[in-house]
Order: sequence, then C-alpha cells, then structure tokens
Amino acid sequence: MRSTLLIKLMGAFLLVIAIGALVYAYLTSRATQNAFNLYTTRNGLAWAQRLAPSLGDYYRASQSWDGVDRLLESELSGGLTGQGHGMGPGGGMGQGSGMMMGMGQRMIVVDAAGVVVGDSLGKLQGQTLEDSQLKNGAAIYNGPAQVGTLIVTPLDFSGANTPAGQFMASVNQAIISSVVIAGGIALILGAGLFFQITAPLRQLSKAAVAIAGGDLTQRVAIRSKDEFGDLGGTFNRMVESLASAETQRQHLMADVAHELRTPLAAIQGTLEGMQDGVLPLDEEQLAALHSETLLLNRLVGDLRLLSLAEAGQLKLELHEARPADFLPKIVERARPQAELKHIQLDCEVADGLPMVRVDSDRMAQVFNNLIGNALRYTPERGRILVSAGLSADRAQLEILVSDTGSGIPEQDLPFVFDRFYRADKSRTRASGGSGLGLAIVRRLVEAHGGTISAHSPVYSGSAGGYGTRMRVAIPLAGGI
Repeated sequence: MRSTLLIKLMGAFLLVIAIGALVYAYLTSRATQNAFNLYTTRNGLAWAQRLAPSLGDYYRASQSWDGVDRLLESELSGGLTGQGHGMGPGGGMGQGSGMMMGMGQRMIVVDAAGVVVGDSLGKLQGQTLEDSQLKNGAAIYNGPAQVGTLIVTPLDFSGANTPAGQFMASVNQAIISSVVIAGGIALILGAGLFFQITAPLRQLSKAAVAIAGGDLTQRVAIRSKDEFGDLGGTFNRMVESLASAETQRQHLMADVAHELRTPLAAIQGTLEGMQDGVLPLDEEQLAALHSETLLLNRLVGDLRLLSLAEAGQLKLELHEARPADFLPKIVERARPQAELKHIQLDCEVADGLPMVRVDSDRMAQVFNNLIGNALRYTPERGRILVSAGLSADRAQLEILVSDTGSGIPEQDLPFVFDRFYRADKSRTRASGGSGLGLAIVRRLVEAHGGTISAHSPVYSGSAGGYGTRMRVAIPLAGGI
C-alpha cells in the first residue's frame, strides 16, 4: 500500500498541531499581557499614591502647576542617568521618583480640569484626558481641595529596551520554545501511532494483491480486538470462502466431466462398434444408445436446474395447498416401486394442518427424490414413513421422510446435500445416482423459504427406530 494514507494522517495531525500551537501562543500571550497590564496599572497607582503628597507640596509652594513639566523632565533625566535630584518637599519629589524613572515609568500630572500640565515624556502636554483615563491615577490635594491627578504608567510597554518589553519578549520566547518542543514530540509520537495504525491496512493490501494474483492461501495476522482486528477476521473469512468456492468449482468441473464422460463413452463405444461391424445395428443396441442419451439429458437437465436454483432464477408457481391434498398423492405414485422391493411405504398426515404456499410440481420433485433415495438404500422388508405435522414452535410445516436403511455415517451428514457427493465412494450410478439429487432438493426447499436437514442415529449408537430421516420445514401460508 502506498504511503498516501500515512501522509494524509501526518498532514492532518501537523495541521492540528499548528492550529493548536497558534491558538495557545495567542491566548497565552494575550493573557500574559493583560495580567502584566493589570500589574503595572496597580503598581503605577501605588507609586502615584506615594508621590502625590510631594506634588501637593510643590503646588502648595508654587500656588500653580507652572514649572511642573520641567520638574518631571529633570527627574526623568536624572533617573535614567542614575543622578536624580533627590528633591524633598517644596523642592522636588525625592529619591523614589528617580528610582521609578530608572524602572521605566512615566509620570503625567493633570490639573483639576483634566488638562495635562506635566508629562515626563512631553507628549501629552496641554491635552485633556477622559475620566476613564484619570481613574488609574492618584489625587493631588492642596489642603482639602483636589488640585490635580498623578498618573504613573510604563514609558513604552512594547519597547524592547524597557523592562516590560524585555519581560514580554522572554515570555513570548518561552511560549514559542514550548510550542515547538511540544509540537515536535507530538509529531514524533503521532508518526509512530499512525504507522502502527496503517500497518494492518498495508498487510491487508499486500494480501489482497496476492489474492488477486490467484494465491488463496494468504491470511492476515490478527493482533488486536479493535475494528482493525474485526476487519482482519472478516478478510480471512472472505478468503476462506473464496478458497472453498474455488475448491468446489474445481470439484464441480471434475465431477461434471466425469459424469458426462461415462454416458458419452458408452454412446461412442456403441457407435464405433456398429461402424466396425462388431455390434449389430438392431433395436437392442439402439435402445442402449437411447438409454444413455436419456441419462445424459437428465444429467444436463439436473445441472441446469441446480444452476438456476443457486442463481436465484428458478421460477416457482406458488399457490396455497393443504399437506393432506398433495403429500399422499406423491407417496401413492412411489408405491409401485416400493412393492417391487417388498418395502412398506406409509404416509401419515396430522389432522387440521394449515395451508402452505408451494409449487406442487417442484414439491413433488423434492419428495420423489427423497423417497427414491430411501427406496434405494432400504433393504427388503424394510419400511419408509412419510409423516407431516407442525414444528415444535408451530410456525412451520414439518415433513419427515424416515427409512430403516443402513443410515449415513456421522462425518458424511454435513455434506450429503453437496453436489456430486456420495457417502459411499464405491457406489455406481445404478446404485448411487449422479449425486445431484439432494443438492437439487435443498435448493428447491430453500426456494420455498424452507430448510432441510439429515439425521441418522444408527452410527451414533442411539435408538431412533430408523436409519436415515430427512426433515423438511416449510413456512405456513397463514395463521393456524
């Protein structure tokens, strides 16, 4: 099997890994950034609350915000160079502001009207901020009156040289590394798993190719009890059925050739004897030729009937009939043959049996064959009984043909309905027939929706009062 399926599975698995990795990286990065924003906001608020009193002192000393922007710029430059001014109340913001600046924080001072009067970066000077922006700042008081708001925020959250930017870069790098490592491990494990999953399919494909080439000995090993194990078991049973069918076909061809060769050889020998003058051209020889021709024609007819029945193309003219009407007539037609062999032939039909849907001619063919087989193997002074009644579940008509003959060996019972099968391999055509009769009987019974089985207690040592019993079960036409 080509590796197309494995490639498709690996491609689909790789696509799932890629999608999962992207979703994981995006959500993790967003969650980390949101958490860091929350942290910096709260940290900035804490710094603002700490520095707001110093700015309140500055406003109290200056009575305005004039010069606060220069103060913030001087504090920022000093913080970045490590040389903060260290102004205290009335003169500056103290060492905390320099430390804060060095950590990459930005300070914005807003007056009571919401106008930016000081920005350590000088970008928002003179702009008015919304209330939503002011809520993250700390109020600056001059006595009881609020004279402004101090907002502390990172200088540049996404900047590569800021602590925040470096933190997020390290987090993103860790996310990418974990995704790549996890994806690689998952891909390796998935490759091994998919290879193991497709192994039974490759084995099945290899065996199927061999079978297509005529090798019916191929079987697949079943190593699991999952769907692949069930598939392997079904495949093996299919191959066994094919092998059995091929064996039966070969046997059928050999048996047909054998059965046809015998009458043809007799006809050919008789005609050649007449041509050479060895045999006279008289009525006796013509009668012999006619007898062999009839036998040949009957064999061909049986083969055709059997092939039609096996193909499901046998047409039946079904009608409702009572067993008490057709069964005794069939038995009576066979009675002269039984009397010639001094065999007692009886028919017993239970009273009140319901109707069945049958083709009378085909059903007569079934029981003529069964009674004929019983007559052939029942000795003189023996008995044949044809009885009819309801089955144990009262859903079928059960017809039994029992004889007191020699019986059938137990090992042969499963095969008596096969084509050309003879339990006694030494039987001649005169004693054993062509071997198609019971095969035709089974197909005709099955065409009626029924079943047939053979029983012979003689060889098992049990007392049954008969040598062989054929059981025919036919569905009832309606309720009892």
